[in-house]
This record gives sequence, C-alpha cells and structure tokens, in this order.
Amino acid sequence: MTLMQTTPDAGASAVTTGSASVACGATPDAGTPAMTPGSALAPDAQAAAGNGWIRVCRIDDLLVERGAAALLGDRQIALFRTFDGRIFATDQIDPFSGAAVLSRGIVGDRGGVPTVASPMYKQVFDLRTGACLDTQGKQSLTVAVHPVAVAEGDVFVKLVTASAPAGSAHADPAHADPAEGDAR
Repeated sequence: MTLMQTTPDAGASAVTTGSASVACGATPDAGTPAMTPGSALAPDAQAAAGNGWIRVCRIDDLLVERGAAALLGDRQIALFRTFDGRIFATDQIDPFSGAAVLSRGIVGDRGGVPTVASPMYKQVFDLRTGACLDTQGKQSLTVAVHPVAVAEGDVFVKLVTASAPAGSAHADPAHADPAEGDAR
C-alpha cells in the first residue's frame, strides 16, 4: 500500500486513492471548490501551516465517496471526501482488527450521518465522532478523528493525540474549534 508521506515543514508528496498515487501540488488553481458559506478560511495557506496544522494534499486529489491514506510523520490517517464535499480525517488503523485499512472502507451515509465501513469486519464508524455504529456483538471501540480545514484548496489536518476525545473540526487552521463540525 502506498501512503502519502508528509512532514509539518515539507508538505505531501502523493496521495493514494485506491491503487493509484496522485501527486499533491502546491499551486492554487481557479477550479478548486470553495468552502461553504458560514465556514471560515485561513487568510492564506502559509498561515494555515502553523499552529500544528499539517498540509496533506489538494482537495481535488481526494475522490468523492472514497478514502485516501496519508502518513503524517509516523501516524497513518485516512481522509474521506463525502458526496456533499465534506472532508473527514480518521486514524487509518481499524480498532477492531489492528489493520491499517480504513481508507479502503466503504464510504456512506446512515440517516444523514457520514460513515465508513471497515473492509475487515465491516464495523461502521461515524466519520464525525469516530464512534462505532455497528459493534456486531463486540466491545464498542472508537477510531480517532482529526480536525480538518481547507485553505486555498489545500487540505490541512491537525493530529489529535491518541488519548484526546474524538471530534472533528472545520475552520481556518489558525482558529479551529473542534466543536464546529467538519471541513467543506
């Protein structure tokens, strides 16, 4: 499996969507979707790179209703772009199997809740909170979710520690509030 590898200073080199690696460019373009009204944008991508936010890729590198794996330092994450344009980030490791497979899961919706079904044992996770919606008789486990922001067409993720409460965020990376929701 090819992972997108990035460091806080260097930016990303590639994003894996299915079996293909796509280079992540750093040049903004006019075709990049704008964030929805009411959501905040960073004044520029340079400001977004501070305060613990890590540039992962361009929003256009993420396919709709698909996952993409990324390696941020030594942490594997999964990025998801839903049909309505929202971007979510979770850990890549399935908490039930221990396998790094969540980016290969089935992205969907359950009663308006964006979800991903693990390809291993088919547990379904809420992409907003990381809560498992289908424990299938096993102990309830969660997957860590990470705040996501989009600035000038670049997708930024702020890694949460393993012990941090699950939550997702959208905002400009300099002023993110985890209680606000998801990135668009």
